[in-house]
Amino acid sequence: MSAPETAAARDTYDAFADSYDDFNNAYMYERWTGRLLGVAEAAGLEGRRMLDIACGTGLSFIAMLERGFTVTACDISPGMLEKARAKVGEAATLLEADMRELPDLGEFDLVWALNDSLNYLMSEEELVATLAGMRRNLAPGGIAMFDLNTLTAYRTFFSEECVVEHGGRRFVWQGAASAEDVVPGAIYEARFGGEGEGVEEHVHRQRHFPEADVLAAIEAAGLRCVEVLGDDDGTQETGVDENRHTKAIYVMARDAA
Repeated sequence: MSAPETAAARDTYDAFADSYDDFNNAYMYERWTGRLLGVAEAAGLEGRRMLDIACGTGLSFIAMLERGFTVTACDISPGMLEKARAKVGEAATLLEADMRELPDLGEFDLVWALNDSLNYLMSEEELVATLAGMRRNLAPGGIAMFDLNTLTAYRTFFSEECVVEHGGRRFVWQGAASAEDVVPGAIYEARFGGEGEGVEEHVHRQRHFPEADVLAAIEAAGLRCVEVLGDDDGTQETGVDENRHTKAIYVMARDAA
C-alpha cells in the first residue's frame, strides 16, 4: 500500500477514535463475539491464543479476555490503540500495525478481523496480502475469521443518514451512496460528523468484495475456507444472501503441517 493510502486509513480512524464507542454504544459486542467464538469452536478451535487485527478501541477483544483468551491486538490507528489501552492496561499486548503489511507476531489459535475492517482494503491484491499475514500468524490447525459488508449494507447504511445521540454528543453518519446504483466490487463513501467535544468530521471509504473474489483471495493466501455465513442482526446462518444479509462471515483454517 502506498504512503498516502496508509496515512488516509490512519487519519480516518484517529479522527473516529474519540467518537467510536459512543456512536456504537447500542451494539452488543459481547453477544456478537460470543456467537463468533461458537462458530470458531464448531470449526475446530481448541487453543486460547488470539490475535485481533484492526482491534479499534478493544470492543472486539475485551470479552475474549474475560473468556480466558491471551490476546495480542493491533491497529493502524494510534488513537484507537490509546482508547483500547486505557480500558485494558497490560491485560492485552497492543501493537501498531497495518493489516496489509502484518508482521510476524507469533502463532495464534484464533486470528480474526471484525467490524468490516477488511472493507477498507481498496484492491484484491491488498485483500490477499492481508489474508497472507493472517495465515503467517495462524498456528497449524488454527481458525481465522473476518466479516465483510454486503450489498445490502451499502444499499442501507452507506446510502442513508444515521443519527446517534449519546453521552451529551450528537453523531451523524451520512452515506454518500445511492441505493439503486449499488453494484458488486465498487467503492462507497460515507461522511461522519456531528456536535460535541472530540467529534471530528471525516470520510470512510470502503470497497465491496463479491464472494467469488474473496474465496479466490483466501485460496491465494494459502488458507482453506471452512464456511461462509450470512449475518442478519447478529444471527448467523449458512450461506450468504447479499440481498438479505448485511454481513458475510468467512471462517478459514490453516491445516496442521
